[in-house]
Amino acid sequence: MAAPRIALIHALRLSPPAIMEAFQRLWPEPFLMNLLDDSLSADLARERMITPAITQRFLDLAAYARRTGADAILFTCSAFGPPIEAVKAAHPTIPVLKPNEAMIDAALEAAPSGRIGLVATFRPTFDSMRPEFAAAASARGIALDLREGFAEGAMAALEAGDGATHDARAADAAQGLGDCEAIALAQFSLARAAPAVAKATGRPVLTTPDSAVERLRSLLGA
Repeated sequence: MAAPRIALIHALRLSPPAIMEAFQRLWPEPFLMNLLDDSLSADLARERMITPAITQRFLDLAAYARRTGADAILFTCSAFGPPIEAVKAAHPTIPVLKPNEAMIDAALEAAPSGRIGLVATFRPTFDSMRPEFAAAASARGIALDLREGFAEGAMAALEAGDGATHDARAADAAQGLGDCEAIALAQFSLARAAPAVAKATGRPVLTTPDSAVERLRSLLGA
């Protein structure tokens, strides 16, 4: 059987390295294609809402990926839940994954009390992920207690090549979340901070890249 072709669609320039590293470490066999439109995140920050035009751009990117023969699509920016749902509806015959759905399941398994810390470096991510966490918790009968920590300046530091400051800002944000049972890192680019967050909090830390790769491997029967 030929290796599956997986389309990775990014709205942030910082996302591709994290997911490529996770695939290389956990499941190196697939053929990966990367589609990047980093103006999507800038437009969302400016508009402060998901517009029909943004949703259409997601549909266009997914349609292009399917024309290349993609067997699955993974989106890597956590702030675009509704457009990704539109893509799922348009392509029901292949796996289409939100960046965070596998991690949310893993976080709820790690925190049956519902006390979960969510760290993000892009503020609109919280608006997208709150309802996703709530729906997943409700389906499990868990009373969700989601604590949010914004890592101020972390993304700018990483964009400037200062990974140490990025990781320290993420750890600081996680430390302020109280007695969570688990910490979820919202952005793909935050995965690199997992060791620092774990050290600072002493809690299990879930990342989007690792969870997504494992979910795709399961869905594609590898």
